Amino acid sequence: MPLQDIRTLQMHILELESEHRELDHLIDTLDSSVARDDLAIRRLKKRKLAIKDQIRTLTQQLTPSEPA
Repeated sequence: MPLQDIRTLQMHILELESEHRELDHLIDTLDSSVARDDLAIRRLKKRKLAIKDQIRTLTQQLTPSEPA
């Protein structure tokens, strides 16, 4: 894999990790809110899980399948 592609994947992973952390913070805030919105929390958790899956997939692309 070319170095530029590796850097692009790494940057995308970092962006997804940042979004994942933001969602985690937002979920915690909504969860402790007086006007708790269970549907919104479920949607955010679903989005957070999808991001985690994307991070895992991209990380696997960076890991060689066979040792060098």
